[in-house]
Amino acid sequence: MANFIELRESRTDPDYGCPPYERDIQTHISHGVINLDKPAGPTSHQVDSWVRDILNAEKVGHGGTLDPGVTGVLPLGIDRATRVMQLLLEAPKEYVCLMRLHRKVDKDRVREVFGEFQGKIFQIPPLKSAVKRELRVRTVYSADILEMDGQDVLFRIACEAGTYVRKYCHDIGEALGVGAHMAELRRTQVGPFTEEGIVTLHDLKDAYQFWVEDGDESFLRECILPMEVAAGHLPRVVILDSAVDAICHGADLARGGIAGLDDSIVKGGTVAVLTLKGELVAVGESTMSSLNIIAAEKGIVVETRRVFMKPGTYPRMWR
Repeated sequence: MANFIELRESRTDPDYGCPPYERDIQTHISHGVINLDKPAGPTSHQVDSWVRDILNAEKVGHGGTLDPGVTGVLPLGIDRATRVMQLLLEAPKEYVCLMRLHRKVDKDRVREVFGEFQGKIFQIPPLKSAVKRELRVRTVYSADILEMDGQDVLFRIACEAGTYVRKYCHDIGEALGVGAHMAELRRTQVGPFTEEGIVTLHDLKDAYQFWVEDGDESFLRECILPMEVAAGHLPRVVILDSAVDAICHGADLARGGIAGLDDSIVKGGTVAVLTLKGELVAVGESTMSSLNIIAAEKGIVVETRRVFMKPGTYPRMWR
């Protein structure tokens, strides 16, 4: 868990910007993300289309595609928040999988092989995949067997983005010498999104109707979260009001514009750049670690890579 270090006492101007959870409902929707529980059957793009129709939104996009038969956490971005979904493509993922062995194997042997398939592993993407089929290295952070019953093995896996669980099951079957395949799969986490607070399509439809028909926006605010949540897995750099508009125009962040930061920043890592009110301004690549940023008196500390806040949201205070 990162600790936040305040570098200077700072006050924010109440006339500009807005804390994410205090946006008016229309802005909340257009700058919102949904932690959706994808059902089995539709493609991720079909789910996007359904949610767009439910909310009468211009566009909806997802972070991390799920195959039609896979269920679970499917983060969605609405309108202006669709670009924030890109931050989740490289975020760690977690799944619960039911693997079926093609013949019975001693349980101790299964556990032994699972232990071998953790850390750095080699994978060739399956035939039906959206990427080039070449040998890749992926990291499995943990793979824990939850239950074994006959030829069925239920396990939880936390892994690097781009890890194919279907191929993981196949490779374990090969190592066991009996063959295996993925029978069922549910995604339980994508970066900061977990099964806690997950909503269904029915939840979202009902919440929208409560707002439209009864003027009750409380349920909709429970279903739709501020887009800043999608950057919750990234270390934070909080900037002064005077630096916000320059970053919105694509400028890199200098040391003098920082109000505080997390102590977990590493050189070359991706960081979220936030206002004092907690609004997401941009993401960028840190040019130094937290300790070096704190010690520095001047210089560029974050190279801006992607801007999310509209220029003019805060006053221009740069030349």
